[in-house]
Amino acid sequence: MPSRPPTVSRRRVLAGAAALAMVGATSMTAVACGTAPPPPDLDDLTTGLDRARADSSLASEAAAATRGSAADALTEAAAERSAHAEALAEEIVRLTGQAAPTTSVTTTTTTSTASPSAAAPVPTVDDVIGALRASADSAAAAAAALSGYRAGLFASIAAACTTASSVALTPAGGAR
Repeated sequence: MPSRPPTVSRRRVLAGAAALAMVGATSMTAVACGTAPPPPDLDDLTTGLDRARADSSLASEAAAATRGSAADALTEAAAERSAHAEALAEEIVRLTGQAAPTTSVTTTTTTSTASPSAAAPVPTVDDVIGALRASADSAAAAAAALSGYRAGLFASIAAACTTASSVALTPAGGAR
């Protein structure tokens, strides 16, 4: 004699569906919590940040070795590039949710008994102008490749670097 088929109540069906939903949610959470690849704009932002920090440091060093209106212009350029670095760091934090890298430039300190003339040369106004022009070109290229706020940020940086290198640091009546 055949046995009677098992009876499935609504309660058992709902309990089974809830259990399956919990298992599915747990496995989706495990997959979603994996390490995501970095956003594509992050490379442009970190490159811009490194350039801004390097330009600011270069302009500060040159300002310390220069006097007069050139020193004032170099100090202003250093302050502008510091502001650019801060804006880029804030955008990196907003994009990634993590602190911006402190620096990707590594410096090494060596002790030697060499003469003072062997020390690293002090940067000149021309060195700063060259660095600012390179930064302006890099920022303009990044602005063309990006969109939205980041494109505007890089376009603003390109304009500021161009102005500093072409107007503020160029002596009156002469082009470099």
